[in-house]
Amino acid sequence: MANLVEATSEQEFEDVLAKDGKCLVVVHFQASWSEQCVQMNDVMAELAKENTHTTFVKLEAEAVAEVSEKYEITSVPTFLFFKRGEKVDRLDGAHAPELVKKVQRLGVTGSLSGGAESTKTDLNQRLKKLINAAPCMLFMKGSSQEPRCGFSRQIVALLKEHNIQFSSFDILSDEEVRQGLKTYANWPTYPQMYVNGELIGGLDIVKEMAESGELENTCPKAVTLDHRLKTLINRSPVMLFMKGNKEEAKCGFSRQTLNLLNDTGVDYDTFDILQDEDVRQGLKTYSNWPTYPQLYVNGELIGGLDILKELQESGGLVSTLKGEI
Repeated sequence: MANLVEATSEQEFEDVLAKDGKCLVVVHFQASWSEQCVQMNDVMAELAKENTHTTFVKLEAEAVAEVSEKYEITSVPTFLFFKRGEKVDRLDGAHAPELVKKVQRLGVTGSLSGGAESTKTDLNQRLKKLINAAPCMLFMKGSSQEPRCGFSRQIVALLKEHNIQFSSFDILSDEEVRQGLKTYANWPTYPQMYVNGELIGGLDIVKEMAESGELENTCPKAVTLDHRLKTLINRSPVMLFMKGNKEEAKCGFSRQTLNLLNDTGVDYDTFDILQDEDVRQGLKTYSNWPTYPQLYVNGELIGGLDILKELQESGGLVSTLKGEI
C-alpha cells in the first residue's frame, strides 16, 4: 500500500512529513522484538486500507534514535500524529480502539473547513468535561503520585500540605489536551488549576493563595482517610473488602468468600482494594486486621475467610450477616 511506509532514517522521516502536507501522518515508533508493536502494525495496516488519504509510517525507535529523542519517545509502541509537518497528537501504548478514534477524528483534510470546525467543537466539549470532572482539577505533567516536572511537583506538594482534595490529569498522556487547553484557557503554561470549572492559575498564583490563606477557602478540603474508611465500611449493611469484585474475584481467598456469601442469599456489597492503595493499606490499621478479605456487618468487623468458615460450620453465618447476633 502506497500510504503504508517505513522510515529508516531521519531524512526519510522528514521527507514523509514534507511530502504529505495537509494530510494526516501517523508515525508508529516501534521495536521489532515487541509483540505489542507487531499487533499494532496489523491494526495500522487495516487502517491504511480504510483511510487512503492518511499516511502511516513505521519507524524503529532505537534505529532512528535522533527522531525518538527529539519527540521524547521513552517506550514502544508510541504513535505520533502530524499535520503540515507539526505534531498534533500523541498516543502511548497498544490501545487499538483509541488509535482508530484518533485517526478518524484527525484524518480530516485541510479543505474540509466544516469538519475542522466540528473537530474544534468536539475538543472544546471534551476540555470542558475534563475541567469539570472534579471540584478541583489540576492539569499537570505526570500524576499526583509521580509528578514529572518541578512546577508540577511543587503545586502537588502545596495542595497536599493544605489538605486540598483534588483530581489531576496528565497532559503528557494526551497531546491534544495539552495544546488545546492552552488556547481554551488562554493560559500558555502548565500546571493549570481549576476550581468548579473556573481557571485559578498556575503555581505562582496557588503559592500566593496559600500564603494569604485564600487557598483553603477556595478549594474543597480533603476528607481524612479514617472518615473515608468509615464511610466505605457503612456503605452497605454487609460490606466485603476483597481483591476484585462480585463478578470477578482476583485471589483464591476472595473467591471462596464470595461463594460462602452467595450461598446464604444475603445481599452484600464489595470494594476492590486493588483499585485503591490508600484504602488497602489504611484499612489494615483502621481495623487492626492485617489480611484480606475483610467482612463488615453494620459497620463492625466480622473477620476474614477462616472466621466465615467457622460461622458456616456452626450454622451462625446467616444470622450474623443479618445482624441478629
